[in-house]
Amino acid sequence: MSTAWVALGANIGDPRTTLVRALRWLAALPHSSLERASSLHRTAPVGPPQPDFLNAVVRLRTRLAPDDLLAALLALEQAAGRERTVHWGPRTLDLDLLMMGDGGRRVHTSPALSLPHPRMHERRFVLAPLAEIDPELVLPTGLTVAQQLALL
Repeated sequence: MSTAWVALGANIGDPRTTLVRALRWLAALPHSSLERASSLHRTAPVGPPQPDFLNAVVRLRTRLAPDDLLAALLALEQAAGRERTVHWGPRTLDLDLLMMGDGGRRVHTSPALSLPHPRMHERRFVLAPLAEIDPELVLPTGLTVAQQLALL
């Protein structure tokens, strides 16, 4: 079993209902279990003008390989009606695999996925909910989540 951290976001449709449903879906992923989930955080969007987001982060235990977990996350996005039309545009559900492995130290690169997530340390909408569930987790920057969040 490996630990994985996943960021959730939604800003169109009914974001609260979508994220609650996504938490249930994540808890039911094959070969996985949901260990912790943050509360929902309202955040300003990055990108073109659009409604505010609701964001959260979860920690999973999983036997899925990184690319298999990503495929499962993308399938959940599609089930929620996600359409990829505008880069950083509005979305019904966004699931980003942030880190995997013991302490998030697994490095993985494939055509579809880079771990750890290359920009998570720059994003308050990731760090604030992540700090709720794992404030002492050390990021690739060498700082803990709490320390990195304080710099933003």
